[in-house]
Amino acid sequence: MRCKLFVPGSRPELFAKAMAGEADALSFDLEDAVDESRKDEARKHVADFLRSLPSDRTKTIIVRVNGIDTPHFEKDVAAIRGPGLDLVNLPMVESAEQVRRAAAVTKDIGLMANIETAKGLRLAAEIAGAHPTVKGLQLGFGDLLEPLGIDRYNPTVILQFQLAVRLAAGESRVFAYDSAMANVKDLAFLRQEAEMARKLGFLGKSAIHPSQVAVINEVFRPSEAEIAHSLRVVESAKENVAKGVGAWMVDGKMIDAPFVVRAENILNLARRLKLL
Repeated sequence: MRCKLFVPGSRPELFAKAMAGEADALSFDLEDAVDESRKDEARKHVADFLRSLPSDRTKTIIVRVNGIDTPHFEKDVAAIRGPGLDLVNLPMVESAEQVRRAAAVTKDIGLMANIETAKGLRLAAEIAGAHPTVKGLQLGFGDLLEPLGIDRYNPTVILQFQLAVRLAAGESRVFAYDSAMANVKDLAFLRQEAEMARKLGFLGKSAIHPSQVAVINEVFRPSEAEIAHSLRVVESAKENVAKGVGAWMVDGKMIDAPFVVRAENILNLARRLKLL
């Protein structure tokens, strides 16, 4: 899922439009985007919409529920559980213990844990490995940086957080997903940040407005050169592995097992995007 678009759970008039858009995934938000007085209403809107989705849908469907320590968490999970849901997004996760408590309620539903506090960042690797249903970590720069007065638009600063979360996710072999950007008009900086996230091996990046989707999709789309090189790597691997060769050259680069894995991942994405 290259781009994940946030959709406020209290705005059902946006649901169908978002489904028809170009984002690979939709994240229906029951937390920050919904006023306390409208939690029950939003929960019902999202639950009804999930149940209406066709089984052959191509988008990944995520719901950001309210936090594990709120009175809404168990109600959210009970309402949205079902075939229309792919992942539950847990906000403000700060410990492995919180993840395990959440998993006891969500059961077999895949979890994506938000890293959006200083404590959560410090314990990100433990959070990623807390339970088998954790599929990935997602950065949340708004909650993480704004209260601390850290410049959200300093690329050098952002890189530190991106790398920390990517390595924490890599330790447990789950995906890392990059944060949304609140400045909707600055598409140049969005592109710059998305390009860095891709170079760091992030699965994709969140969007809070449809105008951001095309940029993110383009950045995370494999280029023709990447696809061609990956095809050569995978083909050469078949021949060299059969000969018992552990390392060889392709396009002037040394190739061994980790490079083959990366090439296979690029080709899998290319096939999903119908580029192959």
